[in-house]
Amino acid sequence: MNRIRRMVLGVLLAAAVVVTGALGLAAQEEKVLVVGHAEFTDSLDPARAFSTTAFIVHKATYETLVTFPTDSTEAIVPLLAESWEANADGTVYTFKLRADATFVSGNPVTAADVVFSFNRLKNIKGNAAFLANTIASVEAADAQTVVLTLTQPDPTILARLVNTTFSVTEASAIQAQGGTDAVDADTTDTAESWLNGTSVGSGPYVLERWELQVETVLVRNPNYWGEAPYFDRVIIKNLPEAASQVIELKAGDIDLALDLTPDQVPSLEGTAGVAVYGATTSNLHFLTFNTNPEVSGPLADPTVQLAIRYALDYPGYQAIWGGVTPASIIPVGFLGGYGTDKAFTRDVEQAKALLAEAGYADGFETELTYPDWTYAGVNWATNAQKIQADLAEVGIQVKLNPQDVSVAFQSYRGGTQAFGYWFWHPDYIDPGNHLVFLPEQTLGLRMNWTNANSDATIQELRDRALVETDVATRVEIFQQIQDYLQQSGPWAPFLQNGVQVGYKANVVGSVYHPQWILDVNQLSRAE
Repeated sequence: MNRIRRMVLGVLLAAAVVVTGALGLAAQEEKVLVVGHAEFTDSLDPARAFSTTAFIVHKATYETLVTFPTDSTEAIVPLLAESWEANADGTVYTFKLRADATFVSGNPVTAADVVFSFNRLKNIKGNAAFLANTIASVEAADAQTVVLTLTQPDPTILARLVNTTFSVTEASAIQAQGGTDAVDADTTDTAESWLNGTSVGSGPYVLERWELQVETVLVRNPNYWGEAPYFDRVIIKNLPEAASQVIELKAGDIDLALDLTPDQVPSLEGTAGVAVYGATTSNLHFLTFNTNPEVSGPLADPTVQLAIRYALDYPGYQAIWGGVTPASIIPVGFLGGYGTDKAFTRDVEQAKALLAEAGYADGFETELTYPDWTYAGVNWATNAQKIQADLAEVGIQVKLNPQDVSVAFQSYRGGTQAFGYWFWHPDYIDPGNHLVFLPEQTLGLRMNWTNANSDATIQELRDRALVETDVATRVEIFQQIQDYLQQSGPWAPFLQNGVQVGYKANVVGSVYHPQWILDVNQLSRAE
């Protein structure tokens, strides 16, 4: 009996070793990508999200009708739509969907899902809804045909549709969780909390978990209709400090460090097994001046605004961030954008003279509000202190007012912020995106810049730019807008920041994209 027991026990132990070994082998074989990133996530509901980390997540978990190539923005190419055409005046676009695309559930992507997704975006009325403001209607002509009717010709519409805000979601899955695309969706839709923990898209990955300011975990979509991604799991680890990203990259704990500062690059360039990618982003850093004198006092005066543009030490901001100084609100490299030759240069004496002309020869006191966060490896307090020092040289005494991101956004978006420091990550790669800075447009309204307190010149340029489709004429209009805003307007653009990405040298693929920051689906590892 004892002999039999020993034999049985031996068999069980052997089986346990085999099972344990198999599990260990499976764990070892899982391909994992770990990304170090200073997280900024407002939501992971595609109809509500409008933040840098959400762009990365949604590029992996959802898909749009059209897209950019992996490593450029020079063309718009098919994704869920295999083809499209526009009518003669550019007000109606007809998209033919791929027949083989499926959601993570395995259900096919249909025109009805596109209609639901676009209408939900519009009716949620979230921060990104303005991207759909020229869409009059979206209809399903049949299961594979989507007809988009615009309120007017919109030369930017295809570029807008690349943004992950237009992610196509599975309508039935969201509806089952209280989601709706009805006109009152802003008050009746209850699907956000559920979508913050899962995804219902057609992308190569699925959201497994999001722990705010800790990590976001994506896993391979087993029903992905396209070529399967290389990595089984992607972990986006919140590392707000650039120094922490450097330490973990050197230690091999992360594969990519997305938010490095220029001064960290030399130490990484000499590290075995580590590579560095550098480029200039399309992100525009700027100061804001509320045009309502009851809100901002002296800062509402156009002469004071011009004085501040002269007071800023532009090379000093490049030293902090890397990058370049744009001439105005159109980033360097965009259609119609001026090169750096026409950028502002500092002139302290001119700034003082303009302040005296405005009646502030002795300067004045004000308060600068900005979000208390770290972006691209730089804590914004560092930049704010530089602004404070620059303006002190011309007699403007600035009290710094860092605020929690959500609090700062509230006053900024509500039009009650007197003086602010913000940046604009392009929603779509077209100069038309930057028309939001003009009177009666999204950012213009945040500064209370309206038709009532702006002149006919900028209003006419705005109205022409919104509908002009001829490329040469668009370039001419946008250059006139830049000329105008150098002298007038409630903005002081001062930087187009650089980006420095450190990564393990065995990571293959594009590690940065100006639209969605990072496309993890395009990455692999050299074997």
